[in-house]
Amino acid sequence: MKPGLPTALLISVLTIMTSSTAFAAYKAGDVADGGTIKGKLTFDGELPGDAVEKIAITKNPDVCGEGYREVIWVDVADGALRGAFVFLDKIKEGKAWPAPEGDGYMVNQEGCRFTPWAQIVERGDITIRNSDKGVLHNINTREMIGVEKGRVVKRTMFNFGQPDPGDIEKKIKPRRSPYISLNCEAHNFMFGFMLAPEHPYAAVVDESGSFSIDNVPPGTYKLKAWHPSLGVQTAEVTVEAKGTIESNFVFTKTGSE
Repeated sequence: MKPGLPTALLISVLTIMTSSTAFAAYKAGDVADGGTIKGKLTFDGELPGDAVEKIAITKNPDVCGEGYREVIWVDVADGALRGAFVFLDKIKEGKAWPAPEGDGYMVNQEGCRFTPWAQIVERGDITIRNSDKGVLHNINTREMIGVEKGRVVKRTMFNFGQPDPGDIEKKIKPRRSPYISLNCEAHNFMFGFMLAPEHPYAAVVDESGSFSIDNVPPGTYKLKAWHPSLGVQTAEVTVEAKGTIESNFVFTKTGSE
């Protein structure tokens, strides 16, 4: 027997097992006596000095606008924190993903903005649309690794130019992290964010900072709130059968209170 053969076989087996485990991490099915998690994200205290950034518009002013674009990194209204995500961490089984609205998951580049600014997507197909006639957009979609440790490394999933209006189909395939950032390499004032968890128990907060996650199997979970500029908070929640639990998060300019 060749000395290297057992090692090679072992590596092959481990690779297959690891791949199978990754794809089988979440099992979708019927949920009996599911409960609901509701809550609100608020911001307390003084806003960070860089909460709003003014960036000069130097390209395509007829479509993008003239002067400056105000990029609102921390959006707060009457104490409500907007543009944030809430999700359950590492839930292994539960409800199936709902069908996305319209024709599927999409990032629309219109008026030199990514629409929506924040969205939840299932891993897989996504449409990248250029709605701006005569404008070259260049979307760079990157997996954000190390968000929860505060040491972010970005891995590009796809980066391409769209010189003409129309749709291009791509796939969202993060390897290690559900956190995703968008920017346009042709317009340095275009940004957006996505969350691509392995399961559908996730929500983008509404204009009041509120969220609701339903049909959760009874049990105890870690609930996480992610704001792209302020970081991640975690709370432990216990969901009773057919019950409703409230879990709120308070952020400050240093991240959490």
